[in-house]
Amino acid sequence: MAASRPAAAAPSGVLKICGLEQILEALKLLLSPGGSGSSSLQNTKHDVLLETLKSNLSALEAKLLKDAQWENLKALRDQIANQAEWPQSSNGITWSFTSQTLLLLLCLKEIMTRLSADFNPGKPNPRTAEAAPALSPDTLSVSQQKTVQSVLQFVVTLGVCPYLMPGVGVPLRDRTEFGAVVQDVVRLEAAPHATRRLYICCRVLLDLAQHASLGSLIFCRHFGDIAAGLCQLGFCPTKRKPAVTVEEVLTEEERTLSRRALRDILDQVYQPLAVRELLILQGGPPQSSTDVKTQLRCRSPAWLRRLCGQLLSERLMRPNGVQAVVRGILEGAGAGAAGGSDAEATAADWRKCDLIAKILASCPQQSLSPESYYKDICPQILDLFHLQDKLTARQFQRVATTTFITMFRERPDLAAQYLLQPMLAPLQRCLNTAEIPESDMAPGTVLVTEEELSRCVEDVFKVYVVANEPLPVLLDSLLPLLRVFFSLFCFTQQSVSHIRSLCQEILLWILVKLERKKAIASLKGFSGLDKAVPALHPQCQFRAATHGGIVITVKEAISDDEDEALYQKVSSEQSQMEHLGDLLLHCQQCGLAGDFFIFCLKELACLLEDSEAEFTPKPSCYASLLELEQHQTLLIEDQERKLLVLQLLAVLCERMSEQIFTHITQVVDFVAATLQRACAGLAHEAESTVGSQTLSMSMGLVAVMLGGAVQLKSSDFAVLKQLLPLLEKVSNTYPNPVIQELAADLRITISTHGAFSTEAVSTAAQSTLNKKDPEGNIEEQRPTSHDTSTEGAQNRPEQEEQKPPRTGQGSSEPCTATSQPPGNITTEQLREVLLSACDPQVPTRAAALRTLSRWVEQREARALEEQKKLLQIFLENLEHEDSFVYLSAIQGVALLSDVYPEEILVDLLFKYDSGKDKHTPETRMKVGEVLMRVVRALGDMVSKYQEPLIHTFLRGVKDPDAAHRASSLSNLGELCQRLHFLLGPVVHEVTACLIAVAKTDTDVQVRRAAIHVVVLLLRGLSQQATEVLSDVLKDLYHLLKHVVRLEPDDVAKLHAQLALEELDEIMRNFLFPPQKLEKKIVVLP
Repeated sequence: MAASRPAAAAPSGVLKICGLEQILEALKLLLSPGGSGSSSLQNTKHDVLLETLKSNLSALEAKLLKDAQWENLKALRDQIANQAEWPQSSNGITWSFTSQTLLLLLCLKEIMTRLSADFNPGKPNPRTAEAAPALSPDTLSVSQQKTVQSVLQFVVTLGVCPYLMPGVGVPLRDRTEFGAVVQDVVRLEAAPHATRRLYICCRVLLDLAQHASLGSLIFCRHFGDIAAGLCQLGFCPTKRKPAVTVEEVLTEEERTLSRRALRDILDQVYQPLAVRELLILQGGPPQSSTDVKTQLRCRSPAWLRRLCGQLLSERLMRPNGVQAVVRGILEGAGAGAAGGSDAEATAADWRKCDLIAKILASCPQQSLSPESYYKDICPQILDLFHLQDKLTARQFQRVATTTFITMFRERPDLAAQYLLQPMLAPLQRCLNTAEIPESDMAPGTVLVTEEELSRCVEDVFKVYVVANEPLPVLLDSLLPLLRVFFSLFCFTQQSVSHIRSLCQEILLWILVKLERKKAIASLKGFSGLDKAVPALHPQCQFRAATHGGIVITVKEAISDDEDEALYQKVSSEQSQMEHLGDLLLHCQQCGLAGDFFIFCLKELACLLEDSEAEFTPKPSCYASLLELEQHQTLLIEDQERKLLVLQLLAVLCERMSEQIFTHITQVVDFVAATLQRACAGLAHEAESTVGSQTLSMSMGLVAVMLGGAVQLKSSDFAVLKQLLPLLEKVSNTYPNPVIQELAADLRITISTHGAFSTEAVSTAAQSTLNKKDPEGNIEEQRPTSHDTSTEGAQNRPEQEEQKPPRTGQGSSEPCTATSQPPGNITTEQLREVLLSACDPQVPTRAAALRTLSRWVEQREARALEEQKKLLQIFLENLEHEDSFVYLSAIQGVALLSDVYPEEILVDLLFKYDSGKDKHTPETRMKVGEVLMRVVRALGDMVSKYQEPLIHTFLRGVKDPDAAHRASSLSNLGELCQRLHFLLGPVVHEVTACLIAVAKTDTDVQVRRAAIHVVVLLLRGLSQQATEVLSDVLKDLYHLLKHVVRLEPDDVAKLHAQLALEELDEIMRNFLFPPQKLEKKIVVLP
């Protein structure tokens, strides 16, 4: 308080003699126990307490009067008592005891102040070793602090708590049993008045708190009681009582001083402590009583609740006030200042988080307007997301997310302006719709730092994914940034980054929570089909940062090489498509992947119709070159869109599983899109084999549903009726009679809700269900596959009746043989499959090669009898340009070599070692792939053929073709990795070859392959490398160091670094083998 000091400064001579020990001894004398407290009778406890207080006071007075060493202390006490402004004597023993205790505490403060003022430590000697600084003489030891704390507890218990009004603070009776005894022995009617006593105690305690050491002891334990007393003294409504004398009534100045002192200590103490104590005062618990009326009277009075609410609002509006309020509530729940052991339980207490959120979201009356309140509070709420301590951060983030959602529910406009926009600002200023200042457009300028971007992504993850509240305002606010998040997600897939999983979770969450139309529109933006979706600014780019994050910078100067720019664009689009497929792989269960796949099919049908219907006029039709250029630009954009759609469908067909469709509606939409595309092809007389196969497969899928594979309801038939017009059109216009008949039968079955079904529908359903994979297991129908087995099942009746010439559509016999069990194929089936392997239609030829490969793998006797013919067919198909065909041929040759390695390996090595004049480089590369698979398949048996293999590969390293040299080195690495100790006789030749190639070859791919061989060699030999490579290990080490120092190619350097790490691990294990703690136990007979 700002009142006058209770005592003047004592003479220095007194202070020289009177020390801290004497005052603390006097305080101990006041606290010494007396009497017997063992009786259980209540009145005995009262008498014992009063008798103890009286005897201790008498003992203190006697000590001061009789002991000559205490004369200076008595003089100091008397001097302070004369300066005091309150009566020390009273009819009540409790007040007399409290008064004497306060006087001794004032003496203690006076002596500590003077000792501190006279303390002048000497300057440390810089030449001597560093020592601890001298301790101030007013410092209290641990035992002395305990004594002072006990004295302060007595003062508060006897001088403050008994005089608080009911409902102000925690009642003394509810604290301890001793508190109930004190409440009974205090005489409120004795002079001075109770309010005056409370004022005196609070004033003296605040005077003592001006000393730093005493202030920490006072406010640490008794801040709540002192604050309650000041609230009562300064803000309690006054009542007129004529019988009260003037001296016992507080003046207006004293009330003003009390109010000012309350605000001073609230600003002075630890703010969470102030918040917690104010909350306790505001909701003071009722005193124990069985009477309901008494309980209501013991609640906090209305004036105190209003006062605490006002003070809490002031705490909230201060700088860092939000953290103070949150800490005050959470630490009061038992979490502790740094989280504590109960932090996890507190974080899970959603009710408490909701309470804090409601407090923070409610605009207090002291605020000028809700907008000004949100402007001050929202930055502090965002700061709650960025605490470093893990346990505390977990609680605060829960509170912040709950407050975020609560504010958006109550005031979405203000929350979006002051919460969401600052959080998303780092990404918003890099959109292609934003205006970047010219000063920031210098190449290499960092627009968004690593910390800003990481914080933005983490905050979005916490607000959206962790909170999991799909409010429309939140979803719509993030829509413009989804394309940027997807680009960021694609960039994180290129390297290791801690925000990769966060970006993926954000994208998956919002795609699932969005309305399906908006989700599809977002996916269109991801794939590049919708150019109107906001994306990253064309002059901005992502770059890896130093701490595992990402920064956004301005692009460097664009290279003049158009081919390089085109390559970068195509590769970027391809990687984005692949990442989009990975993202949709997680969206199959919710149906989003199926809906987007159907959208792509419909988009493809529309593009095909537009391309057939468009008219390309001659250049002479244009009035100017500008119009011609615009037309050409539109044509290029249309072609790009078609390529994007085809690329999307290819990625989805490759990545999605059979469960892409989750309900009947999606299957019907897929079939409808297929039928529409077939009808569009018929309108332009553009029938194709693939189109016929897809149409048969889709109608077979409908037949399966109608055949009982799915339990259909009446609502499902209502959806299926959407196919009736399309089926009618197919049945009337399609040239294939089998498909016409099946379409008509399906239309009848759907119209009758399955009451009537023809044999054709049952046959189509059974054929679709009987389709098997190469292992012989029934697989579910994939709508994107172009397998010919279903087409063959549909066309079999037609072939039996009409026997038309062999075409790609009708040659399905290879796939019909897949249903035969092993060992049961006939000569006729083998002949038909061999003929199909030479069919000009790619699907038929590839299916036949796959069938032959499976028969070889199953060791079919009739197939193995035609070994030479099979080898000739496989080798001829190696030269085919279609990857589906030559990869099937590669697999067949590898499987056949596994069965007859001696006969076939010689032919393969001769074919691989031949020059360009005999075989094309592509064919030799394919043979090299076969040899690699053969080496892997032989395993340990490859040692039998090591000499011809090694010699062939070493000769291939000298080939003029760089691609063949790289292929030979790759095969050599695979071979050396499996030879182990058998590599010894040729280790010098292999090493010399690798060193020469790595140092002298002009092609970077060949040098990379050579270094990669060293990596495979060390990785395959592992701990055996020190034995097998003992003679050349030093040469390999020098080679790797040479590559790391002088090689200009970064990839080759990376391979060399990996090899050095392998070599380092090998040598460490060789020099310092792991210690095995084993104990041998022998069982005696």
